[in-house]
Amino acid sequence: MSALPTREVRSTGVRLTSLGYGAAQAGNLYRATTDAETAEALDAAWAAGVRYVDTAPHYGLGLSERRVGAALRGRPRDEYVLSTKVGRLLEPSPETAGERDPEMFDVPADTRRVWDFSRDGVLRSLEASLGRTGLDRVDVVYLHDPDDHEEQAFAEAVPALVELRDQGVVGAIGAGMNQSAMLARFVAEADVDVVMCAGRFTLLEQPALADLLPVAAERGAAVVVAGVYNSGLLAREVVPDDATYDYAQAPPALLGRTRRIAAACADHGVTLPEAALAYVRAHPAVASTVVGLRTADQVRQAVDRHAAVVPADLWTDLVGRGLLAPEAHPDAWA
Repeated sequence: MSALPTREVRSTGVRLTSLGYGAAQAGNLYRATTDAETAEALDAAWAAGVRYVDTAPHYGLGLSERRVGAALRGRPRDEYVLSTKVGRLLEPSPETAGERDPEMFDVPADTRRVWDFSRDGVLRSLEASLGRTGLDRVDVVYLHDPDDHEEQAFAEAVPALVELRDQGVVGAIGAGMNQSAMLARFVAEADVDVVMCAGRFTLLEQPALADLLPVAAERGAAVVVAGVYNSGLLAREVVPDDATYDYAQAPPALLGRTRRIAAACADHGVTLPEAALAYVRAHPAVASTVVGLRTADQVRQAVDRHAAVVPADLWTDLVGRGLLAPEAHPDAWA
């Protein structure tokens, strides 16, 4: 199969496929995944035309980066884009070596995460990521969750990334967060190329429409949307009682609203996850959607959902049912 459609990130030469492979599960997010499962999943993604893979040191204390690197090293280097993140250094932690990682990843806690958005921290983090992946370069580097380190991120980390980009060490730079307001500031005030917005621009909620997406469109920065299913709530055709939202049990009111959206989708002949992917992709500032994937079957399912044709009448119907604000209709973005 030929590669999926791509879009260039500003004028960097970095091109992202419209669907990206999120590799948090390769770091044993929530539960263990085998090396073989990850390799098979990435093989399936490659066969389906996915050429953008996103990882981070945070994911499984480096396990995701090691597995992704092992799967990609045999591929032609100029045929895919790899992004990773900086801001959390991994340091040896012998005192917790017999424990499990407390941050949702099923891995030994033999290292610990240390926040560091200094210039030195950025350089050390990228060097360590290259060592774990075994690759010669990373194409995109994001600041990872700088929420509580805003001033250091702007004063030290961004200039360090700009330097790396200008030297040709990396192709594009930006930030990835679970909020949109600070990402909007990065786009407005810093020389970044791309930002990853997780969970704040979805079929269920669109705070990024008020801040991030307009400034990104104005300045020509690319937006990668992650968390398109709001950590699970939009991930199934039939919404289960135990569906998660922002990594916790979804409250009853939100379950009810999501089920009403799912019913509207069914009335238009599409599934909730298909609509969730199509909705965010419709915004002109969105370059790619990154979906967390664990197995080859999940990859094939995501690719099928991504390819589904969703009728524009669905968005109008959702507005009429009070499930989508008029300003959140894609016609309002044109």
